Amino acid sequence: MVLRSAARPELWKRAPVLTVSALLLGLVMMLHAEIPNRFGSIGSLVETFLPWFGLFVPVLAAGALWRRSAAAVTALVLPVTVWLSLFGGLLGDKSGAGGEFTMASHNVGAENPDPAGTARDLAASGVDVLALEEITAQDREVYEKGLAREYPYHTVQGTVGLWSKLPLSGTRPVDIATDYGPLADTKPADVTMAGNRALRTTVATEKGPLVVYVTHLGSVRLNPRAGFWTDSRDRNAWALGEALAADRSERIALLGDLNGTVDDRALAGITSQLHSVQEAAGNGFGFTWPAKFPVARIDQILVRGVEPTGSWTLPATGSDHLPVAAGVSW
Repeated sequence: MVLRSAARPELWKRAPVLTVSALLLGLVMMLHAEIPNRFGSIGSLVETFLPWFGLFVPVLAAGALWRRSAAAVTALVLPVTVWLSLFGGLLGDKSGAGGEFTMASHNVGAENPDPAGTARDLAASGVDVLALEEITAQDREVYEKGLAREYPYHTVQGTVGLWSKLPLSGTRPVDIATDYGPLADTKPADVTMAGNRALRTTVATEKGPLVVYVTHLGSVRLNPRAGFWTDSRDRNAWALGEALAADRSERIALLGDLNGTVDDRALAGITSQLHSVQEAAGNGFGFTWPAKFPVARIDQILVRGVEPTGSWTLPATGSDHLPVAAGVSW
């Protein structure tokens, strides 16, 4: 009876708009890397919110069933298949219980109304190393005081810092082209350092050195005139990718606010060299921003030379980002 009904010609002619919409949805997700970035970085915008495109599937399915359109129902096979191929692996819980070495990263927020409370919450996480981004000059002492008991070793380079239970060595700022333009070289060293947004250091673990990068890539903006403005973020990402490519260390971890998801082609220079702990050992999508209703994971922990054993988000603090944490072994 069902096959006989589906064979009726009129059912295949109904709701052509729904059929075309389903096919276009599937093609957008399948060919997202081909969407040009030349005008308003549309490609990066689509890739930032790519998982959410799956919400159109039940809407189109409801319309197809209501209109009794066999063509629209059949066309939905494409977006469902593409979405599952892209994100199906994130639906299960792959997160284990910590690991031999644990780490966390948090954009603490320049406008954080309670930095002392944030420091207490982060200290209670118990991770081995803790990376902070967007540290302001006025709040730096608050974090140093609040984290000193749990983390005897720390470094702050400009607006980013790392707190550690284990000794650090070889710490230095990393040039990610934050100061850009003809006047960049004329800025005094103290001014340049105050705005530094990336560092590299080495943690002395029981199983050997682990190189840790902490970074906060440039912000992105969405507005009617410029579209999805990503110029500083993209420039920083390219420079950081170059620094990683030149680093021959066996084990590397990158922690920070990348202002982009791992699907964003602008971060390809980074994600082609390091792997997301969330994708390898996380539970779900692990969205981190905005903290009150997270819609994207822009805070990342990426690794090379170690095995992710778990990935999770920590409870909200006074920041507009959620902290992220991970466990690794080697």
